[in-house]
Amino acid sequence: MPPKAKRPCRSPMCPAKTQDNSGYCEKHIHLASGWAKQGRGTAEQRGYDWAWRKKRAAVLKRDRYLCQCDDCKGRRLPASEVDHVTPKSLGGSDDFDNLQSLNVDCHKAKTQREAVEARLRDFG
Repeated sequence: MPPKAKRPCRSPMCPAKTQDNSGYCEKHIHLASGWAKQGRGTAEQRGYDWAWRKKRAAVLKRDRYLCQCDDCKGRRLPASEVDHVTPKSLGGSDDFDNLQSLNVDCHKAKTQREAVEARLRDFG
């Protein structure tokens, strides 16, 4: 099978070409984020191992598989994800009191709000 074609680096004005999945050349690889971030580690390496999956199942069962967020305004939406009420980055723990069941959309919205707040804390 032929090698993957090189494409331009995603960094503005960079003339380099790369085959890396992140889309960044070696000089700009530090700009990668999310799944492509170097050193992100596997789920198990980040603390989401079998013990977490067991706790996740218990939290979903405790909350009757219903979204617990305030944004649902009393609607009974099915939940499939478990979220930390206080993020781990702010000292939140994996205690049952700090975990809640959320649906996918509410979880994404909450995560985005927390990311914006973190950026404002760091740079604002």
